[in-house]
Amino acid sequence: MSEVEATLQRLTGHKGVVGCIILDHNGQTLRTTCDPEVTEKHAHLIPQLALLARNMVRDLDPQNDLEFLRIRSQKHEIMVAPNPEFVLIVIQKPATDA
Repeated sequence: MSEVEATLQRLTGHKGVVGCIILDHNGQTLRTTCDPEVTEKHAHLIPQLALLARNMVRDLDPQNDLEFLRIRSQKHEIMVAPNPEFVLIVIQKPATDA
């Protein structure tokens, strides 16, 4: 697990990263660097959205699959890396275009 912790530290060290969440395939939190309220909200909603996106990709091409999902809003950018064993969610502040 030290490898997981090192990866989380490396990800949270990037500029603008608010936090990281790792969920198992059942939606249970394995590791998080976010506060409990943010973790619970994202752990509940993001896997559902990733499943919908995966189904859409598979409907378009049954031999294709979702590897990465990026969602950008005014306040945050949420990057999701679904995997059969876990889901990695990274939340960051969007870069300002100057």
